[in-house]
Amino acid sequence: MTNFLLTVQTAQAAIHLTLSRAIASSVQSVHKHPKRLAAAVAALLLSMGGGAFALASIESNSKDVVVREILENLSSPDEKPAFAALPVTPLTLFRTTTTRSNDTAETLLKRLGLFDSAAAAYLRSNKELHQSLLGRTGRLVSAETNGNLNLVKLTARWVNKDADNTFQRVIIEKTETGFVSSQVTVPLQAAHALSSATISSSLFAATDEAGIPDAVAVQLAEIFSGQIDFRRSLRKGDRLSVVYEDLQADGESMRSGKVLSAEFVNNGKSNQAVLFQDAASSKGQYYTFDGQSLRKAFLASPLEFTRMSSGYGVRVHPITNDKRAHKGIDYAAPTGTPIRTVGDGVVDFAGTQRGYGNVIEIKHRDGKSTLFAHLSRIDVKKGQKVEQGDFIGAVGSTGFSTGPHLHFEFRIDGEHRDPLTIVAEGGGAQPLTAASKLVFDKTSVLMRGQLAQAASVRVASAE
Repeated sequence: MTNFLLTVQTAQAAIHLTLSRAIASSVQSVHKHPKRLAAAVAALLLSMGGGAFALASIESNSKDVVVREILENLSSPDEKPAFAALPVTPLTLFRTTTTRSNDTAETLLKRLGLFDSAAAAYLRSNKELHQSLLGRTGRLVSAETNGNLNLVKLTARWVNKDADNTFQRVIIEKTETGFVSSQVTVPLQAAHALSSATISSSLFAATDEAGIPDAVAVQLAEIFSGQIDFRRSLRKGDRLSVVYEDLQADGESMRSGKVLSAEFVNNGKSNQAVLFQDAASSKGQYYTFDGQSLRKAFLASPLEFTRMSSGYGVRVHPITNDKRAHKGIDYAAPTGTPIRTVGDGVVDFAGTQRGYGNVIEIKHRDGKSTLFAHLSRIDVKKGQKVEQGDFIGAVGSTGFSTGPHLHFEFRIDGEHRDPLTIVAEGGGAQPLTAASKLVFDKTSVLMRGQLAQAASVRVASAE
């Protein structure tokens, strides 16, 4: 026991000595360096711990130290660890697909990564959902699932017609009592899309490579039809930049809208177009950057894109086989292809005329008139006002016809003229007023900047 007490006393003395020295040193440091008070305190605490550890190490080598082992059972605390109280966030998965014509409830859900028999049964049993989603092509469907791959929420979006400015949204949700669904009609939101392309062979080949929608390419050909012959005048290396509407449903692109501005460099010559709606007009028109209208009195064709099957002049009649004057142009196109009026006017006739079948005649200003024959459908009435580009009917094969096509005539004071000459007719738009010109100039500056961005985006992606 004597040895043990001496050892303890020796240890206590060593601790006291260490503490005294540390405190004295700290006091001196405080007087000399008052800003280091915190460091001095820390050093003191470390000296205590370090001294104790060193003492234990030294004394453990002594053979006279008495060592006793004490065993005691400790009871676990009743409260749970703090981390056990943290909330567990359930796993949520998202996936998107488009519907197919041969989809069943099971195949659609499986493509979305879902294995939920209750959801499949609900899709099959709900008649409206079955008609809206199954057997339809190209409808955008997204699903939210839990960790067990069961449906939490399904959303489907689609546009009924290409010209619609609204979309349909169907939502299916899982509730405590089962699945519920709803369908609403929602306006499409317009965003600006920027792109550019370089011609290597044709307009459509270039726009396809650049990811520009066909509907935008069609508009570009229409806009610049008075400046560029897209069948014969394109050159390798010609380039275009375009800003157009991207019509979206909940942030998802559904279809393209109007071309807002464009620049087409053909054989070194720059052709520009900016869409602008004057306060005096009901429709927007395209202008050059300096405010000159690109609008002609008449469009080059009553169909957006087609091939000419029979030209103006003398020909062999396909039914009677005799030679006679063909007083118009025939455009081959499938039944139902939309027909548009080539100029502003008033419907003078809408009905049936012997061998012409279903016919529409439109009177324009200055004694000019146009006729559309063999239609499958008439969508206007006599006396109705129409504006250039309005759809008035559809291609058909009524009357004396060997197949679906449009027979188109152009007359001046009752005399037939070659319809191909009407594209040269100018004076289709009034110049901008002074007030409109001020607004247009601001629009033009903005569009110039966006077109420059469109060109740089394409160059950057190519690099």
